[in-house]
Amino acid sequence: MAPVSEPAAPSIRTAVPGPATHSIKEELDTVLDARTVQMVIDYDKSSGNYITDVDGNTYLDVYAQIASIPVGYNNPTLLEAARSPEIVSALVNRPAVGNFPSHQWLALLREGLMRAAPLGCTQVFPAQSGSEANDLAFKAAFMAYRRQQRASNPWTEYEQVTAMKNQAPGSPDLAILSFRNSFHGRSFGSLSTTRSKPVHKLDIPAFKWPQATFPQLRYPSEDHVQENAQEEQRCLQEVENIIHSWHCPVAGIIVEPIQSEGGDNHASPAFFQRLQAIAKTHRISLIVDEVQTGFGATGKFWAHEYWELSSPPDIVTFSKKAQTAGYFFSDEKLRPDKAYRQFNTWMGDAARIIICNAVIDEILDKKLVEKTAQVGASLYDSLVILGSKYPDRMQNLRGKNRGTYIAFDTPDSGVLLKKMRELGINIGSCGAQTIRLRPMLIFEESHIPPLLAAFETSFSQLA
Repeated sequence: MAPVSEPAAPSIRTAVPGPATHSIKEELDTVLDARTVQMVIDYDKSSGNYITDVDGNTYLDVYAQIASIPVGYNNPTLLEAARSPEIVSALVNRPAVGNFPSHQWLALLREGLMRAAPLGCTQVFPAQSGSEANDLAFKAAFMAYRRQQRASNPWTEYEQVTAMKNQAPGSPDLAILSFRNSFHGRSFGSLSTTRSKPVHKLDIPAFKWPQATFPQLRYPSEDHVQENAQEEQRCLQEVENIIHSWHCPVAGIIVEPIQSEGGDNHASPAFFQRLQAIAKTHRISLIVDEVQTGFGATGKFWAHEYWELSSPPDIVTFSKKAQTAGYFFSDEKLRPDKAYRQFNTWMGDAARIIICNAVIDEILDKKLVEKTAQVGASLYDSLVILGSKYPDRMQNLRGKNRGTYIAFDTPDSGVLLKKMRELGINIGSCGAQTIRLRPMLIFEESHIPPLLAAFETSFSQLA
């Protein structure tokens, strides 16, 4: 299939969602719960920053499949990678790479994926989703914690017997600390650290793990420096108190650089520097969940680069824009002490890593991280002006100097999202009343005017 040219502007022909979407959704619901379906898309007709639904409506997509499309729909570099003999072999012969890797596997990792490794991280463990990446990171943190406690002593027979009964000491009572309003996934381990909405967790058994308060900053942050610093100190003290008082040892802390699903909540570099210091003091792992923030959206390849840490985070998890998943690390103690302790049949997917490597090629060759920083600054400045005209509709604008990773609060995010879609702009919401913008890395300054015009029309109609 040849790449489709990006449209010049949004184009809406029917009601949104349209009759074809409704019809397909009804049929789909007979075999799959389709209640979450918002639009049915014709991906063959989608291109660049624009997405086209089955009714022929074309939208400027500023949500990008929940922030997971990195370089546009039907990107030529990715299409070329998808046609390669290497990806055909990886799909048809999908190897159990832990046991039987192809001769290409080393190059796919060392000369491909590792180009994206955060500074100081020298190893990777591939996975298939962000949730799985975080679950695997928890396992690595737990094994490292127990290894540290054992020193050089081997496993005891009693540990091995009790592990098979899900009892201590073989199955120890340990915890991962996460933050209120966090989102780390929906699988069992990651769900125990997800704190964004009850709908994710209700009725599901969970590990009895602690949560600390994530800073609730006031915006614009430059006008609230002292009170924001006090809020961050309060939250850090809470982390310390939990580690000292929780009913079992805390073996790791997981944190998002910007809480996404929970409302696009920020904290300062100083907060994260101190959080790392706390983790080091207690000899526990700091896991940075960059599933949504990684791969350039914040104007740096990794959002934690803004923190200017004295040493790399222990573990950095990734997915979404990477088009694959896993975690990066460097400390040899985070590599399990025995083989097969971190293992599954596919250990990721070579085909997805081939696509990821094509994404990395596009990002590096076209300097898309730097471009995202520049375009994001223009977008933020434009939203500041718009917000001054509609202060009741745009509140707590945040994301300054964080690329296109921008959000604001609004009285009824669901109504605004619907109106924007009717005007040909696809945006997302999060938290209780937050609109989040998640453009692709190819978002241009030329895309800002139609986005602003739609916001202004929506705000004026809602006034």
